[in-house]
Amino acid sequence: MEELKLTSVKILGDLYKKFKLDALSNEFTLQKLVNRSMDLYLLDNQFKLQIHEHKNLEPSGSRL
Repeated sequence: MEELKLTSVKILGDLYKKFKLDALSNEFTLQKLVNRSMDLYLLDNQFKLQIHEHKNLEPSGSRL
């Protein structure tokens, strides 16, 4: 197994609550989402562009 990197990030509380509720029914974790998203970000230019252009988040003092 590849070495795991432990990191911490600040995420929007309300968004995380919604994710948790939805993810429970699909047995999907935040770790799976982050790893798959990073992989797609690096491999799929359309996905990367979509992420860069996404503006549907509320500012919280962090760099969204």
